[in-house]
Amino acid sequence: MKVMILSVTAGFGHHATAKAVGDELKARGAQVQTLDVYEYINRLVKGTIDKGYLFSSRHTKELYRLVYALAERHGSSYFTTPISIIHIVNALGAGKFARMVTDFNPDVLVCTHVFAAQLINEIKKRGLLTTTTIGIITDYTIHPYWENVPYVDYVVTASELLHHRCLRRGIESSRLLHFGIPIHPKFNQQLCRADAAAQLSIDPSRPTILMMGGSMGYSNNEKLIRSLSTIGIDFQLLVVCGNNKRQYRNMERTLAGYDGPCTISPYGFVNNVEVMMSAADCIITKPGGLTVSEALAKNLPMILVNPIPGHEERNVEFLMNNGIAMLATKTFTVDEAVYHLFKNPERLRCMRETMHAVAHPDATSRLSSFIMEMPEAIRS
Repeated sequence: MKVMILSVTAGFGHHATAKAVGDELKARGAQVQTLDVYEYINRLVKGTIDKGYLFSSRHTKELYRLVYALAERHGSSYFTTPISIIHIVNALGAGKFARMVTDFNPDVLVCTHVFAAQLINEIKKRGLLTTTTIGIITDYTIHPYWENVPYVDYVVTASELLHHRCLRRGIESSRLLHFGIPIHPKFNQQLCRADAAAQLSIDPSRPTILMMGGSMGYSNNEKLIRSLSTIGIDFQLLVVCGNNKRQYRNMERTLAGYDGPCTISPYGFVNNVEVMMSAADCIITKPGGLTVSEALAKNLPMILVNPIPGHEERNVEFLMNNGIAMLATKTFTVDEAVYHLFKNPERLRCMRETMHAVAHPDATSRLSSFIMEMPEAIRS
């Protein structure tokens, strides 16, 4: 079995999903090749997409939100014009990329980003490729662009609760695989709180909050910490700044003069989030699809902050409407959310039960089994 996994640099989650699926398939004996499609086609385009996503989601939020809403309302073709950057790149790069795929000759193609799916859709539309293709949606919603890739044979969603939305958006039931968002198997491994705390050198008996802002460190952690310090509870805070080195340095300077009741441990980019989740009572995080899925697998209650406009705001709607998370806002601040969560054990218990019902910690295994057991007649 040969599998090619295609991703696009725009945040960390798409690559993490690609790695999780790739590692699992390799462990089952598959030959796997993973590529960033635009790095192969044009590195300038790759950098532009990555920086453009970061800039627009941070600094032009209202415009980003408007564009997303218009695409939802009018369909993906509203912004997919013949002169759009993605359309041009896909049109120019389709032939080159098709030859590269043919050289590897995969049995199955897996796309963890909709831009990669759009490229493969264009290639298959031209008749340059017939390989069975699986697209993975890494959010708890359906990005409008997923509606316009009919040559992608199967679409993996985060939850069976999204089935009706998929049908409304024009994705046929026969193409839907409600396996959940694939995450690293380590998030499915049991680790008791005491052992996790020992690995982190923290006190397992003290209330512990994990605070994350995604791989790019979006959250204003300093402001959140000042807010939490007013609660009067002796918290341990594990603060992950991700790739935001400036935020990490600012955090260190802030802590140099901090004399509040909390014990605060700052981190940059880490590879042991599953250990931190096992040691924590709750997580304060932006609602990225991968982080949400990891927290669900660890049965860790969530307080959501600073959603990126568009897809992450739709993630918030899904989680809130299913009783899985709390949302901190300007009028219901993070300290209030934490206070409510810790002072209402019944709410915490109900949240954990609902998380069990919605979580798909076995998503990576289910997708890998589907791929490995796929009949040759379908693959060809």
